[in-house]
Amino acid sequence: MLIYEPPKAALTVPVIDLTPMLDGDDASQRSTAWDVHRACRDTGFFYIVNHGVPADLIERHFDWARRLFDLPLDRKMAIHMKKSPSTAGYEPVGGQVLDSQDDKAEAAPPDLKESFYCGMDLPDDHPWAAKRIRSFGHNQWPVELPGFREHMVEYWQAMHTLGDRLLAVLALSLDLPSDWFESAYSMPSGTVRLIKYPPQPADARFNQIGAGAHTDWGGVTILAQDSVGGLEVRNAASEWIEAPPIAGSFVINLGDLMARWTNGIYNSNMHRVKNNSSGRDRYSAPFFYSPRPDAVIEPVPGSVTDAHPSKFETCTANDHMVEMFRRSYGYAPKEAAL
Repeated sequence: MLIYEPPKAALTVPVIDLTPMLDGDDASQRSTAWDVHRACRDTGFFYIVNHGVPADLIERHFDWARRLFDLPLDRKMAIHMKKSPSTAGYEPVGGQVLDSQDDKAEAAPPDLKESFYCGMDLPDDHPWAAKRIRSFGHNQWPVELPGFREHMVEYWQAMHTLGDRLLAVLALSLDLPSDWFESAYSMPSGTVRLIKYPPQPADARFNQIGAGAHTDWGGVTILAQDSVGGLEVRNAASEWIEAPPIAGSFVINLGDLMARWTNGIYNSNMHRVKNNSSGRDRYSAPFFYSPRPDAVIEPVPGSVTDAHPSKFETCTANDHMVEMFRRSYGYAPKEAAL
């Protein structure tokens, strides 16, 4: 007889092989979807391997990140994100406060990182760029790095393809048709971000780290991280566990918008970054993949029941993202009405 014991929260982040989503049969795809389902309800994080993105593209991505952040500060400030109507560009160290400040008497310290954002590369007169919406056009490119723009466009497209593959398995994991998310992602909001975390200084303020504890804002995050490590994830038992680098993998997590879309069935879990032990710079490269700005976000079929009533008000994806940006940066981009 097996004596019943309550299940324990995950102590590691699971690794999921995406091979079945590339060339598997229906049964193997649904088995993979079930693995994703469990990960999304427990940690809200998982690694993917055999994902179809070429290793050399990822290596070049980190090389471009190092070359960008090695530029003199004045050259980086020339493309400061506040100079772009869609907030694309450079963010200096201390430019963002990710640590949640709810119910705190004292404001959280700024993060010890610098970063760069770019979105879908559109001409400024494109209808979506003209609306001044984040992730659409108005990118700023460092003139000192010829080839940088072309690489970012190539990487954005690779993440778009992988993002659609993940949406298919997420739909299956929710017992929905694999194409359920397609219409909401017909003109997706996709943001490439490069981040450099310098070694944490000895004079850092109390509770000041590379990236304070936070949840991501949007749909799905696809993260490439270098070999330094430092990512920590909070599991279902509110315990902090490490998410160390795994060669050839991406770390996947769900954002607040996906938690809202699934009526809280799936988790948007807290995570943070510390770089206080390696003595080296840490680089990471998240891709934030969210639905088109005018997509209406309401609970997916089957997520609202008598026992599990609706938890969130209906909104558009853009409404949600603008509010998240305002909370983190203290202002919101001024975009035209959708």
